[in-house]
Amino acid sequence: MKNMTVVGLIIAAFLAFSSVFVVTEGQRAIVLLFSKVQKDSQDNAVVYEPGLHLKVPFFSQVRRIDARIQTLDGAPDRFVTSEKKDLIVDSFVKWRVNDFSAYYLRARGDKQYAETLLKQKVNNGLRTNFGSRTIKEIVSGERSELMEEALVQASESAQELGIEVLDVRVKQINLPNEVSNSIFQRMRAERTAVAKEHRSEGQEKAEIIRAEVDRRVTVMLADAERNARAVRGQGDALAAKIYADAYNKDPEFFGFVRSLEAYKNTFTSKGDVMVLSPDSEFFDYMKAKKVNNAR
Repeated sequence: MKNMTVVGLIIAAFLAFSSVFVVTEGQRAIVLLFSKVQKDSQDNAVVYEPGLHLKVPFFSQVRRIDARIQTLDGAPDRFVTSEKKDLIVDSFVKWRVNDFSAYYLRARGDKQYAETLLKQKVNNGLRTNFGSRTIKEIVSGERSELMEEALVQASESAQELGIEVLDVRVKQINLPNEVSNSIFQRMRAERTAVAKEHRSEGQEKAEIIRAEVDRRVTVMLADAERNARAVRGQGDALAAKIYADAYNKDPEFFGFVRSLEAYKNTFTSKGDVMVLSPDSEFFDYMKAKKVNNAR
């Protein structure tokens, strides 16, 4: 009897444990009864909020679904503009589940599968919006309008998945690598041509400046040489006049001074040798009689 009681308690505990389930914060749950979503009297799926709940043991299966806001940030995609130009667009989507029954039935409650379906729908909307605009319109100021239209289209198409699209944002728009390289090479060639033009203009101006400076230097040197010659000529004329005046005042004294200067310039070095006749006029003022008379 005691053993039967213990067995009964164990069975009761197992049944009690199998009859409850817990939904954590940030989650919602739906219950499948005989593989069908449990519904209320109004034929709406029963969604269980966070907390402790009851279920039919053995025949019920609990499917927990993340109810928090999710971010879908996949790889960049290629879109074509109205000009038939390719663009590489990097975007992201903010979404959350708002119809848990539809989400489970359409996406099997699998987040990765749901995001794959959602990505296709968002890309379809973006492809439509990019295809109706030029690159200039997209880059110059219609990006906000483009994202708003993509959000509306994505929200409408995602309703069947039980998903609410909260935001669609375009992070970055780039040209494909092959187009970017071509544009870069063209820009580089243009900049190189401009640089060469500036350098040639600079060299031309430098040559003009150098020629002008050389001309001014030549003119200045010529003027300086002419002025120097004029000054030298005036000095020579003045010196000649002074010598002439001095000679006219006292020719003998003038001759004496000039002879002294000649002696001084001639006998500056002890090694100098000069052979002259003693009767030469050069020694007139070195003779005793002449020197005494001069004194």
